[in-house]
Amino acid sequence: MEQTIEFRYDTQLLLDKYGIDDDECDDLIDEIRDHIIDTFKGDSLVVAGDTDEDEFGEKGTVKLHFHTNEPWLVLEYCRSLGEIYDIVVEDMDRQSRGLKG
Repeated sequence: MEQTIEFRYDTQLLLDKYGIDDDECDDLIDEIRDHIIDTFKGDSLVVAGDTDEDEFGEKGTVKLHFHTNEPWLVLEYCRSLGEIYDIVVEDMDRQSRGLKG
């Protein structure tokens, strides 16, 4: 029996936003979660984050995981908030058929 995948793309990324403290990072996490729930169709949403400092200064780092059919829109939104990297978009339909995702 063939499995139907409603939301095809497993979308993951990290987002850095500089110049924010712990409270602002928590607010950013809430903002991202609320916007994604209100704007994009999908499931398996996880948004988590923390603050630290690197050679460029204090920053909040947010990790996003979301299953959607329009990962490019999620990437575009997240890019509007900060620097995104470690981007992974895997096609779960292909994976379910034994192909590289």
